[in-house]
Amino acid sequence: MTDEATEVTAKPSVSPRRVFVLGATGSIGRATVRALLARGHEVVAFLRPRSGMDKVPGLFEGASLRFGQVTDPASLARDGFQGERFDALISCLASRTGVPKDAWAIDYQAHVDALAAAKHAGVPQMVLLSAICVQRPLLAFQHAKLACEAALIESGLTYSIVRPTAFFKSLSGQIARVQRGKPFMVFGDGTLTACKPISDRDLANYLVYCLEDESRHNRILPIGGPGEAVTPREQGERLFALLGKAPRFKQVPVKLLDGIIWALATFGRVAPPLAEKAELARIGRYYATESMLLLNPETGRYDAAATPSYGSDSLFDFYERVIKGEASVDLGDHAVF
Repeated sequence: MTDEATEVTAKPSVSPRRVFVLGATGSIGRATVRALLARGHEVVAFLRPRSGMDKVPGLFEGASLRFGQVTDPASLARDGFQGERFDALISCLASRTGVPKDAWAIDYQAHVDALAAAKHAGVPQMVLLSAICVQRPLLAFQHAKLACEAALIESGLTYSIVRPTAFFKSLSGQIARVQRGKPFMVFGDGTLTACKPISDRDLANYLVYCLEDESRHNRILPIGGPGEAVTPREQGERLFALLGKAPRFKQVPVKLLDGIIWALATFGRVAPPLAEKAELARIGRYYATESMLLLNPETGRYDAAATPSYGSDSLFDFYERVIKGEASVDLGDHAVF
């Protein structure tokens, strides 16, 4: 565990920058805007015209808001950068579903267009939020993210590509069902995978500190939260303990997912909406069987000990806050159960 996350928000940067932010309306994007402002940076956030997030009182207080379409290169230049000087671009932008059309439009093309607009505006540095799952790419959104990473590396800009492990919100979707008396669902016996979850706040601070820490420049940076890696079964056991209930698990065979994927893919040949659902099922299966940890390329195994840890926020402290009503879980398109 480090104290850097505390330091990022505790004192202004010695070298404030003017930063253009994409993906500011997501939970990590919002946390990143807050972390930038806390460090004394000037923030310009580019939002969709009808996102509605600009109407939330105090949400972007201190930041300048501009509106346009991230999928339109002309809008990025005209409505976003506006020919002005920026010291850095930070992107927390990601496709909402991960299906191929969405992934290649957002995870790749929108970023390539933003990169071109940034270069034209003379922006020298970019911090990109990617994902640790691209280490073993089997899905469209992973290939799109890798193509985006390659474009950034080849751009000539100073870059930091941050690949976080699991997020708190993606591991909190079963709190409500367990509170209703239902069992905690796991794939297999609940020990097939493990991760080092990181909070929005700690991840945001890490992203912001990439602007200043030269040791993070021109690097791909896997990062997890503090503490030991946890399995889904351990998550369930701790959740039941926090609720004062005896643990109850429902084990879902991975083969069941395989059957669902086969059926959706087969019927999806004549019904495109089902093909999209098949891809969503593939995404679910990936996360059910692959750990969100650093992959050792020599052994082909995930290595918890080698996965860097950062920050101070604990997943189980977050669980407790949700149970007490002090925090909420907004899964959006990422709900599984």
